[in-house]
Amino acid sequence: MALTGIQIFKLLPKTNCKECGVPTCLAFAMNLASGKAELDACPYVSDEARAQLAEASAPPIRPIKVGKGVRQATTGGETVMYRHEKTFYNQTLLAGTIASDTAEADLEAKLGVWNALQYERVGFNLRPELVALKDVNGDKDAFAALAKNIAEKSEFNLILMSEDADVIAAAIATAGFKRPLVYAATEANADAFGKLALDNDLPLAVKADSIDGVTALTDKLTGMGLKDLVIDTGSREVKQALEDQVAIRRSALKDGNRAVGFPTIAFPGEMASNPDMETLIASMFVAKYGGIVVLSDLTTESVFPLLLERLNIFTDPQRPMTVTEGIFEIGTPDENSPVLVTTNFALTYFIVSGEIEASKVSAYLLIKDSEGLSVLTAWAAGKFGGDDVGMFIKKSGIMDKVKHTELIIPGYAAAIAGDVEEELPGWTITVGPREAAHLPGFLKARA
Repeated sequence: MALTGIQIFKLLPKTNCKECGVPTCLAFAMNLASGKAELDACPYVSDEARAQLAEASAPPIRPIKVGKGVRQATTGGETVMYRHEKTFYNQTLLAGTIASDTAEADLEAKLGVWNALQYERVGFNLRPELVALKDVNGDKDAFAALAKNIAEKSEFNLILMSEDADVIAAAIATAGFKRPLVYAATEANADAFGKLALDNDLPLAVKADSIDGVTALTDKLTGMGLKDLVIDTGSREVKQALEDQVAIRRSALKDGNRAVGFPTIAFPGEMASNPDMETLIASMFVAKYGGIVVLSDLTTESVFPLLLERLNIFTDPQRPMTVTEGIFEIGTPDENSPVLVTTNFALTYFIVSGEIEASKVSAYLLIKDSEGLSVLTAWAAGKFGGDDVGMFIKKSGIMDKVKHTELIIPGYAAAIAGDVEEELPGWTITVGPREAAHLPGFLKARA
């Protein structure tokens, strides 16, 4: 049975050395208990304690790092079936496919288009992470050259796709420094692929025609010493593929089945007859429970909705989405531009900033940290009081940007106007409209 955080803490060295990445041994113990850390991160744990902690230290689904550099990402590491139980930690990684017979000029053009697929949302930069290089003709030299090109000239990390060990070995020689995911070990080539992955410390995908077949492969490869595995059950029929995803997650979490306690990889393009259906199937895997989803291509119309879905699913449901406290310039404000203040609830920010943009009146929008609460809720909870808002205005730096002394507060927070005035002597506190939709007319009338 898994140990509690306190039980684990009693077995740790209690040095608080911080070498594990967290400030105290107690915090590390809590991370071990919740499956968010591995015991190997502690350099001073005794062999006796290690033996007792082996079960508690391993997450039910092993977290796997793919790639190196700015887009290194982790998949797996999940501890619950449903996000409302706790949260999901490591978001589904998205990849686009490039064939190994692609001309170099075409490759660079495609990578340029793919690299531009970046979207700013709620303070996050949303983008796909991986390129799946697929061997289509067994030409190991061409495969290795393209792998090298992608690894050296782009920020994308790699999935090397071939069932030929010689082809994979050639690509590892040119692009292994980027720590690509090797796809895929099968019953026929498991020994050769396992040795390649083990010798080069690379994550390895396994592919079989059923969950039972996957289990046999993972048992064999873990017996060789491999830890970083990714599962493909081989199903290319949508219903069966979904059933496999759910069965694997349930078996790993509920039954403690270590043989399937790894993230999965899915190929919706091999299950769809057109791009629209491929995107729809990909969205299913983002929700249930794909660790990596490989698309046949990366296009705005498919990637953007998938990135938004991923953002929503992998946002902690117990914590509201927020934006950073500070001054946001809407348009091109100057020293005479109006100054507005509101809370840092992401939805509030985007609605208010959008309405200010629609007014065509440049302004400074001050965002105060309210722990992600909307204006009325924050005011009722004491997170958006007059004293606090006044103090925030003083320290925000807005007084260095404007020469006037007028602050516009949300209509729903009209009750704080007097307290803000007391905190900001000489300032005029104007109560704005209650509804953001009325901001354009309000600002235009004052312009």
